[in-house]
Amino acid sequence: MTTTWVFSEESDGHAPASALELLTKARTFGDAAVFHIGAGSGEAFAELGEHGAAQIFHLSIDDHLPAAAAAAALASLLDEHGGEIVLFGMGNTDRDVAGRLSARIGRPVLANAVEISIDGSVSVTSEILGGVEAVVTETTGPAPALVIVRPKAFPAEPSGGATPPVSEVSMPDVGRSGSAVIVESHVEASEGPDLEAASIVVSGGRGVGSQDKWSVIEDLASQLGAAVGATRAVIDAGWVPARLQVGQTGKTIKPDVYIAAGVSGAMQHLVGMKDSGTIIAINKDPDAPIFSVADLGIIGDLHQVVPKVTEALQAR
Repeated sequence: MTTTWVFSEESDGHAPASALELLTKARTFGDAAVFHIGAGSGEAFAELGEHGAAQIFHLSIDDHLPAAAAAAALASLLDEHGGEIVLFGMGNTDRDVAGRLSARIGRPVLANAVEISIDGSVSVTSEILGGVEAVVTETTGPAPALVIVRPKAFPAEPSGGATPPVSEVSMPDVGRSGSAVIVESHVEASEGPDLEAASIVVSGGRGVGSQDKWSVIEDLASQLGAAVGATRAVIDAGWVPARLQVGQTGKTIKPDVYIAAGVSGAMQHLVGMKDSGTIIAINKDPDAPIFSVADLGIIGDLHQVVPKVTEALQAR
């Protein structure tokens, strides 16, 4: 019997970071199987094996919207092979499949998990109130437990495994729910390091003042080879694309260094970056909440401080 299942959706020929993070945790419970949807590249399979997958079940979606078929196929696999727990990331397809699978097999979904344990039953730790409180939920019903895990809850650590056996899964007939197809895809152009993978992130908040002044953030990030991040207020103002948002309704990141300039530190933002290695805050308000999580705080006008730092880096 397979102990743990991990959902994986291929992206540009690679396994998603979420699946590699989940496999790192899943392999501590025993054998981990991956339900992988997408084209099915050898590189993606190798990455999954390297992070602990004992077996891969692959469903080729082609141009269909994936969730309905994926949920039906995964339900059949669970019925055939069993399983104690099914882990999903926070991606759009992950959550769509989790919800549909829940309806199919009659199991609830536990979301926003930051820790998981299996000791007779499955216990899931999640954070509430913007990360201020932790809640532990224990499952009491029959397996499997369905769990959606927050990004970066577990590190993606290779185990050195080889590419595991890959079993092809037939496309199930799900009637009208599977009739929608993708006719066109648009990939948003991006520059600089990927926000979720970068080791250094420079984020700006409402304190930057205006879109015309945003270059102060980008200039510092460029000198550091860092990714650029932003708060919800900056996104809502239309200064930068939504993909740069850090926080509860944006991305959860864990860079080695996080520089917050003009970021007040609302709880919704802190929950997305509070676990960073070193946090440096620059804000003219000495009572700004961001200082409560900062390792180094600079009280001052960011438009005076940040350009000086950028100039010092340029001179090195």
